Amino acid sequence: MIIILTILLFSVIVNCVLFVPYINLLYKYKFQRQKQQTKDAFEKPTPIFDELHRNKVGVPLGGGLLIILVTTLFFPLMLLLMRYFFVPITEVYRLDAEVKILVTTFLGFGLLGLYDDLKKTFSWAKDAFFGLRLRHKLLIEIVIAIVIATWLYTDLKIEILHIPFIGVFDLGVFFIPFAALVIIAFSNAYNITDGLDGLAGGVLMIALVAFLIISASILDSPLSIFLALWLGGIIAFLYFNVFPARIFLGDVGALSFGATFAVVGLILGKIFVLLVIGGVFVVEVASSLFQLTAKKYWGKKIMAVAPLHLWLQYKGWPEPKVVMRAWLIGIMLSALGLWMALITHQ
Repeated sequence: MIIILTILLFSVIVNCVLFVPYINLLYKYKFQRQKQQTKDAFEKPTPIFDELHRNKVGVPLGGGLLIILVTTLFFPLMLLLMRYFFVPITEVYRLDAEVKILVTTFLGFGLLGLYDDLKKTFSWAKDAFFGLRLRHKLLIEIVIAIVIATWLYTDLKIEILHIPFIGVFDLGVFFIPFAALVIIAFSNAYNITDGLDGLAGGVLMIALVAFLIISASILDSPLSIFLALWLGGIIAFLYFNVFPARIFLGDVGALSFGATFAVVGLILGKIFVLLVIGGVFVVEVASSLFQLTAKKYWGKKIMAVAPLHLWLQYKGWPEPKVVMRAWLIGIMLSALGLWMALITHQ
């Protein structure tokens, strides 16, 4: 555990040092939020969002890219250093397979998000890149998710669904579509949640602490190292992302972090616990889906605007109030999920 905490502190320091020049670089190349950048799940125009968040126009995007690069660079390096200095690495799964799955998820969904960010931000990107409609991007997400889910099934031999206090269900090959659905759902849920300063990053920070404890408890060294590096990046990012934000994750971070969060839960074999610890993300995406369903089938909205955090802001809640209460709920859900995970080990 001392090594994991050392890696966590190392990651915080490295990311903090890099974020200041990185933010200046984003300003220099005008990689900044533009007008009419909605966070609607289906990319529909959202005038209320634009009105409430007009003060965020001009803030740099791409904070997630730095975290992805730093984490991806130091993850294999830390493993190599531990091997070199004969530090024991305890493995639950085959090391190369686990590293492959984590890195591919992190980078694969990150690249798709980066594509989105570039298309939204730069006029040259609109001409230089081929156009992708929502259904095309969803198709790419499905392909990546199925590849990852297949590796989880074939390489890590994961095929069970464990529901605490009820039992274990062997899904067999049907684990692949199930896992792919979980990955896609959380990728988009996190993207929807990432709408207020410090909201998605703070909730993720709390959730990753819970997952790091679970990972350390089962002695999964590679996953613990990855989580420590990732968590350090999130903590450093939040220093610059809390209200009023100096930088945003962008879709490059949001899509990547949501998908990887789901994969971590799948690797740990804690799918139900994933839903509890990530409960804030679940509620956020559910509010958007309910809104869409109501408009499509009943012809009217159930809320003036979705997702939930935007509706609360529309109702007059100050942005920091929404974020802090989400953090508190995240702490309670993470504590509940952690309790459920650890008690089932007994």
